[in-house]
Amino acid sequence: MADLQLDAVTKVFTERDGNEITAVDDVSLTIEDGEFLVLVGPSGCGKSTTLRMVAGLESISAGQVRLGDSVVNDSKPKDRNIAMVFQSYALYPHMTVRENMAFGLQESTAMPDDEIERTVASAADMLGIDDLLERKPDDLSGGQQQRVALGRAIVRDPEVFLLDEPLSNLDAKLRAQMRTELKRLQNDLDVATIYVTHDQTEAMTMADKIAILNDGELQQVGTPLECYHEPANLFVASFIGEPSMNFFDVTRDDSQLVHDHFRYDLSNETDDALADAHAELVLGVRPEDIALQSTADGAHTYATVVDVVEPMGNENNVYLTIGDEQTQTFVATVDGMHHVEAGETVYAHIPESAVHLFDRQSGRAMRNRTVESTTIPETKL
Repeated sequence: MADLQLDAVTKVFTERDGNEITAVDDVSLTIEDGEFLVLVGPSGCGKSTTLRMVAGLESISAGQVRLGDSVVNDSKPKDRNIAMVFQSYALYPHMTVRENMAFGLQESTAMPDDEIERTVASAADMLGIDDLLERKPDDLSGGQQQRVALGRAIVRDPEVFLLDEPLSNLDAKLRAQMRTELKRLQNDLDVATIYVTHDQTEAMTMADKIAILNDGELQQVGTPLECYHEPANLFVASFIGEPSMNFFDVTRDDSQLVHDHFRYDLSNETDDALADAHAELVLGVRPEDIALQSTADGAHTYATVVDVVEPMGNENNVYLTIGDEQTQTFVATVDGMHHVEAGETVYAHIPESAVHLFDRQSGRAMRNRTVESTTIPETKL
């Protein structure tokens, strides 16, 4: 097995009129052997194009793709020892599951038939589809077809797995189940993996490391919790998290942040940290960090009116408006047993320890929330 490295990889498409479009711009990434990296971003940001360049299905305009010590830019896809699972699964409808899984080995290797049979049987057993080997794709559910596509990749014993939105065709419940199964499978195989998705929930729950793309440019690379709690910029802060982080345009006035509808006092520590920052900032706070109160007790607490309540079972998403004209809307996530109703006046407490601050012009993070890790408390039986 080997590490996979993308070094300043760029892809430029030329349209018929000669206009050039940069789909992927100077992306550098290292995926270590056994690491699960999720490439995430909105539709059209360059995720699948990046994956296709790694696979050899798309030419590289600039930069290098290295597998171990070898540059593979000019290697044919079949010579890269990389296996790819597509969104559509791409199974041969006239072949059985067994034949679909064995086809690549039969066409691209000199492996004996009996060894191919053992390899297919072992992969099918691992994926729990050993009882489906004689069926054809039309006789399988979406989840079963997805497992067959994975099995076809697994039997090749590749150095790298590439997965292009493999769960997008499944229903919500099966997607949640397959997220867990895919992560467990990747841990067992211990192979460098790039998984492409636009679903930030998949990114947060599956990845060892997340790479976030926007308009072809890499925004941040880090663990899921680093990207969630310490976003590099406004885009990352807005993209990672559901509901999204709340944002308020503010102007720094000495030790206060001034919004159209409130003033936010800063501690000396935060004020000092912003010494070199521009005056025009964006204050960000995650919905779960906002506490709702029935009174205005304490600093950083503001009168709001409940607009909409979304009950989620274990929690409620409460949409709030602030100001006389109620033009600013934001959301607080509170315990599901916390009863509030539309039209009710409540007080939102925004603790300074939870606040993020961004430069409004560049979007760069100037301050991120304080994160303290804890361990499971000991209990006596």
